[in-house]
Amino acid sequence: MKNIFSIRSEQDFVDVCLETFRYQYENVEVYKKFVDYLRIDPNNINEVTKIPFLPIEMFKNHQILDKNVTTELFFQSSGTTQMNLSKHFIADENIYQESIYRSFEQFIGKPEDFIFLGLLPSYLEKQNSSLIYMVDYLMKKSAKPENGYFLYNHSDLFKFLTQLKDKKIILFGVSFALLDFLDFCKSNTVTLQHSDNITIIETGGMKGRKEEMTKDELLKILQEGFKTDKIYSEYSMTELLSQAYSLGENVYECPNWMRILIRNAEDPFNYEQEGRTGAVNIIDLANIHSCSFIATQDLGKALPGGKFQVLGRIDHSDIRGCSLLVS
Repeated sequence: MKNIFSIRSEQDFVDVCLETFRYQYENVEVYKKFVDYLRIDPNNINEVTKIPFLPIEMFKNHQILDKNVTTELFFQSSGTTQMNLSKHFIADENIYQESIYRSFEQFIGKPEDFIFLGLLPSYLEKQNSSLIYMVDYLMKKSAKPENGYFLYNHSDLFKFLTQLKDKKIILFGVSFALLDFLDFCKSNTVTLQHSDNITIIETGGMKGRKEEMTKDELLKILQEGFKTDKIYSEYSMTELLSQAYSLGENVYECPNWMRILIRNAEDPFNYEQEGRTGAVNIIDLANIHSCSFIATQDLGKALPGGKFQVLGRIDHSDIRGCSLLVS
């Protein structure tokens, strides 16, 4: 199979997609059952848009894993102990690490050039977080002594940001924690000064912690609070091994081995045109040993040049007609 990190053209991508589909149909039991349940003949899959996308909920109830590998490493979605959490089993850490590095380098820069700070309390407090793994790996590649995490010690973070004005800083922050930090600044009448050396990358994460707001509303608040024209964003999830990045304005770009398709929310085998809102399907070719074709419950729209926007979640969503989900 072609190395996914050597994909250079659209034809390369299509070829690897079809090859990956055939491999996963034969070797990922749950995916094969899903395709068979839909009465789809895999021999008739000759276009990317014909590939069946596995509902993301399947990761909550099933081990989505290549039958040819064994692994004890898995990532688990965030949530309460009462929730049925998704698990993504990872057969090859090297693929994830290379995906992390190459995506960051493509959209932000070389990790070695930055100090990495993490304001990710809800993820640090749980085990098996793919986000923490990602930030840990970037810190390792950076190898800067100042790298580190902050939980709720907002005063320490404020001092740190004001003391490192001559160094390039990446602050990865879960959305509610970034807002909490700005609330701390406001309540303590301290103000962050505009600084070109600090890049804020919000990673989502508001559910159950703050009043829901649109992404545009969130970005505006963060821009004003951090005194910057741009707030970057990272889009990924437990079930993926790749990341899309937004360099502002809630417009995301994918690396060459990842794509977003916008499906019709009522008809999952029809796709929306650019600019029309629908549900997000993700192709992540780094998921070679699980499933590369995932139907999420995010809402979004495709934009020219392969870019896309994330607009929110599908409320009270369920996938009809698939008994595998509840078996």
